[in-house]
Amino acid sequence: MVTHFQRGRKARLSDLTLGTDLYVGVQIAGPGLVFDISCFGLDQAEQLSDDRYFIFYNQPKSPEESLQLLGAQAGDTESFRVTLDSVPASIDRLAFTASIDGDGTMAQVGPGYLRIVAGGDEVARYAFDGSEFTTERAVMLGDFYRKDGWRFAAVGQGFDGGLAALLRHFGGEVAEEEPPAPAAAPGFAPPGGGPPAAPGFAPPPGAAAPPQAAPAPAPIPQPAPPPAPTPQPAPSFTPPPAAPAPPAPGGGYAPPPGAPVPPGGGGGFPVQPGQGFGAPPMAPAPGPPQPGAFPPPGQGGYPPPGQPGFPPGQGGFPPPGQGGGYGAGPTAPMPAMGAPAGAGAAGGVMGALDKYRGSDERRRWALQNPQLVRADLGIDGQPVMARQGSMVLYQGDIDFGFKGGGLMRRATTWATGEGLPSMMRCTGDGQVYLAEEASRLHPVELQGDAICVASQHVLAFDESLEYEVRRIDGHGLPGGSLFALQFSGHGTLVVTTQGEPLVLPVTPMTFADANAVIAWSAAAQVLVANQVRVRRQAFPGHSGEATQLQFRGAPGSFAIVQPYEI
Repeated sequence: MVTHFQRGRKARLSDLTLGTDLYVGVQIAGPGLVFDISCFGLDQAEQLSDDRYFIFYNQPKSPEESLQLLGAQAGDTESFRVTLDSVPASIDRLAFTASIDGDGTMAQVGPGYLRIVAGGDEVARYAFDGSEFTTERAVMLGDFYRKDGWRFAAVGQGFDGGLAALLRHFGGEVAEEEPPAPAAAPGFAPPGGGPPAAPGFAPPPGAAAPPQAAPAPAPIPQPAPPPAPTPQPAPSFTPPPAAPAPPAPGGGYAPPPGAPVPPGGGGGFPVQPGQGFGAPPMAPAPGPPQPGAFPPPGQGGYPPPGQPGFPPGQGGFPPPGQGGGYGAGPTAPMPAMGAPAGAGAAGGVMGALDKYRGSDERRRWALQNPQLVRADLGIDGQPVMARQGSMVLYQGDIDFGFKGGGLMRRATTWATGEGLPSMMRCTGDGQVYLAEEASRLHPVELQGDAICVASQHVLAFDESLEYEVRRIDGHGLPGGSLFALQFSGHGTLVVTTQGEPLVLPVTPMTFADANAVIAWSAAAQVLVANQVRVRRQAFPGHSGEATQLQFRGAPGSFAIVQPYEI
């Protein structure tokens, strides 16, 4: 039985098949388009920390052969063999991508798919077509990732750059193509060099092989004064039996020994000894640098241009494309004042500000930096609920409307002190950028599960999510209870923290300060541990830690705290 996936859906692989030696097939085509289909083996930071796990046409398998490129077969444009049991523990995610080699956009592709086959039977299929994309030149099709075992996600996320931009996005390196000028030097050897110099006199493009060299004595009168030595070079135009083979059809000067030869199938990234992944045969035209990136929480600061950030979708910071400089000539300009060391030829204001660029990657929620999140309303067309006053920028046709909680929810908020009375509803087609007093932001994706959050830490969420007030009973508390908001359903919730949060697994002896708790799993049982005693209230100098929350729950439950007490 085939399970059909829509974009954004995720599932445990164990729910699809018990097999772990899988066939992954990709079918993608478009008029006049050529595609590079690849697999990236990423670490827990979603970076290509080991180039050997970038599987593409020039590197068809990983060292232990857990990932293998099989080629076109069975109606698929490209196919892979993935042996999950043999994938090293350092590889946390396998990302399957397709990029256009040459001109064109993903809007031109016809109906395509990514499918998973186990034991000869197709068990899962994600179908897509060009109507889901616009100007993108690459697409992230699907992922295998570790989370309590292996899972599969139908991503379907467009990417503006090609394969080179994808490689930089995941932290890989693309080597620049070496200038071909030195390769033509042997062609200008003097005619008196004898037979070894014969290969230098290759016929021009389109001409026949060496037999055309016979009429060459015609220009003999040009060397003027001494005509006597002129007949001597003539034999050198007729290759002896042991002469080197003529150049390949197509003419031109052959590259010298050791020069890198690009693959014959089109633009890609050949692997060269001692280098990273090579550049495509034609270097891209100079242009403004692509957006920079921001590091994940806990690593501080921003990386210098030329290094990628933390990829999106996992509560971290979205990895935009690689920032690049303008093409430098023989006399490259000096970096602008204020630009970091190593900024290269990118000068002026753009060179100095390149590292602060946001992400061009199209996805529903994308962190632009640790304190700023972008919601793309053009994806799925769902409205977004956001805290009033949190909008700092928007692009497109966006409407902001007041959203009250309704009479029942207002009454609940008045009685419990917990709720979201001051929200705005963002609708339309465009992108909204949200922030809250430079607090750190953390998108949390819910897929049918639930989470409890203190209302003051909710910045925004998809309108598809349901929320209600949940009571925490406790003895000896004023009013008898504490309260929190419980979110459930399918969608994304953006939570704020002061400083870097800490996620702790719940044990029977897990206690947290009620003023520092951000959120916890809905499956956890929460009790109030009250240590207030008459003697502590009668005398000054008590600890001030009179009330804590105790968490209990099944394995897998968690609590999130911040290094700050409200």
